[in-house]
Amino acid sequence: MTNGSTDPRIEVPDALAASHAKSSGDSGRAWIAALPRLATEYLDRWALRRDGPPMCGAVALVLPVVLADGATAVLKLQPIDEETAGEPAALRAWDGHGAVRLLRHDPDSGAMLLERLDAARTLAAVSDDLAALRTLSELLARLTALPAPPGMRRLTDIAAAMLDRVPQALGLLPAADRRLVHHCAGAVRDLLPEAGDRLLHWDLHYDNVLASVPDRHPADRREPWLAIDPKPLAGDPGFELLAALHNRWDDVVATGDVPRAIHMRLDLMTEILNLDRQRAVGWTLGRVLQNMLWEAETGDTMGHTDPDRAIAHALLDRA
Repeated sequence: MTNGSTDPRIEVPDALAASHAKSSGDSGRAWIAALPRLATEYLDRWALRRDGPPMCGAVALVLPVVLADGATAVLKLQPIDEETAGEPAALRAWDGHGAVRLLRHDPDSGAMLLERLDAARTLAAVSDDLAALRTLSELLARLTALPAPPGMRRLTDIAAAMLDRVPQALGLLPAADRRLVHHCAGAVRDLLPEAGDRLLHWDLHYDNVLASVPDRHPADRREPWLAIDPKPLAGDPGFELLAALHNRWDDVVATGDVPRAIHMRLDLMTEILNLDRQRAVGWTLGRVLQNMLWEAETGDTMGHTDPDRAIAHALLDRA
């Protein structure tokens, strides 16, 4: 990894710089250019000491740090936009129950100080696929048990906007995909009048569930697994399931019966979350619709194209 800045204290990962340049162009490059100074500002302001190399996803820079009292944490820096703006409010609402704990937040910049988890241990590493899915589903059941706090984005608005985009997207898709989009849009249209009010994580896949810090004795851990990196909104928990259905897709394929494995996963999740299966199917088709619209409009498959289509067809065939 090469440094993305000349600041000797802060190294911006090249992958993070490339992601922002691809998604946001000049504004993304400008944010990356200012990131070392922003990180240095919060290290000084909150009396934090660096404690390891930087980490990143597609959006945020995450710096392991030590607080003045010796406690460990991470400093998370990301632009404030419609996807990230609700994260602090969601973490406050969960208050560490099933999710990483928010220790400090600056609403002006979006900077967050979070409890440190074990970034090297995610649910993706759990060998038993169904055991991992059960753990994720139990977390989802707890997280979505709360009503969304005021001001959170609403599934009602997001779903309505998706339906508005369908006519233009149909002209960009091959015939087979047009039929699939039509079915998915119909499912969303039927569910739209009752889109729900629960607090959704909206991106809970295996890599967004981390283990507790490894140097703690198991008896001292608050919980063995905690969710990170929400993109929260208010809505129906059925809208949460697709990420877990298409993650670890190799495990699904390895069963030799993809439709059966899809339905097994869905049945396990709807049972644990106590969801109406028909509504869960409809909102899962809504997530497929969202991804297919993105693909039609941008040409970016996000790596989900084949799994999403297989999931949608399996659910529609059963229906």
